[in-house]
Amino acid sequence: MDFAQKVKDLAQRSKHASEHALTEEATKTAVVLPLIQALGFDVFNLNEVTPEFVADVGTKKGEKIDFALKIDGKTAILIEVKPISLPLGSAQYSQLFRYFAVADARLAILTNGREIWFFSDTDEKNKMDKKPFFVFDLQSFDDSQVKDLARFQKVSYNIEEILETASNLKFVKSAAEFLRAQLANPSDEFVRLIARQIVDGSITKSVLEQIRPIVPKAFDEVIRSRIQDKLNIAFRPGAPENKDTTPASGEDEKGDVVTTDEEIQAFYIVKAIGARVLPIERIVMRDAKSYCSIIVDDNNRKPVCRLYLNSKSTKYVGIFNAEKQETKFPIASVSDIFQHSELIEGAIKAHVK
Repeated sequence: MDFAQKVKDLAQRSKHASEHALTEEATKTAVVLPLIQALGFDVFNLNEVTPEFVADVGTKKGEKIDFALKIDGKTAILIEVKPISLPLGSAQYSQLFRYFAVADARLAILTNGREIWFFSDTDEKNKMDKKPFFVFDLQSFDDSQVKDLARFQKVSYNIEEILETASNLKFVKSAAEFLRAQLANPSDEFVRLIARQIVDGSITKSVLEQIRPIVPKAFDEVIRSRIQDKLNIAFRPGAPENKDTTPASGEDEKGDVVTTDEEIQAFYIVKAIGARVLPIERIVMRDAKSYCSIIVDDNNRKPVCRLYLNSKSTKYVGIFNAEKQETKFPIASVSDIFQHSELIEGAIKAHVK
């Protein structure tokens, strides 16, 4: 079984655990031990995997971390596990911080069996960063993220390459967060920066107020253009198949459901609209016979819209409100979906955590 298939197997385990694993120990058995195996470590070999790893930290004696993974006899990775019912954003993991400072490991993992948070010491050596440099969601991921996760396999483990990647990912993430914040509510400084590029003369308060509402629209135009360029490349005659962007298929498909190019284009447009408020990998399409559902986190309880594009006469996009009530709008072509950007954004925001 190749690594990508192992990750798909882990994804199924994680989804099952979300419904049935009620404790931390159940999460370990159902997901974390298979995860360690998928990374190439022998969970039955204490020279590779040490459960309940003990290391004295200052005046605290006998504290235990859930797992320590060893490579060539040296502790390489520390793992702390939380129950899958506990969101990691609210988890307390001070113990992992303390252990990181005294152990030889340069990598620490916090996981609840769904999200896997990777930490290192990119800010200050031997002191674990407060924020993860990489987050992998076992229930919502794409092929590029699987390739990033593959870096942590024992067979290819190279801590220097990982730390270099960690630094790059941290800067990219910080830049993306800044741009996302400016997209939602541009600051005076950012608006002034834009204004200097397009306005001759002094940048007065009235000029700033004139430019401010233009900034989100400019972002929208850039995003729309980039998406359209990619669509033009992806669907021109003779273009190579892009496997990284294949939408998820519906649970209710009967084997004769065909996802058309038009449906995929519409899916990309919805993702482009949603990019303002949510990481696009969380937006997923499930195709069925009569319509395509676009949902958040591959969860049918988080609907965004439905695409009714198979009719030869009238096509529709059905958009859900916060109460999950659907309203259908006729469209002449998939590009008309952009006219309903605000409603689609509102549907996505209802599922943002």
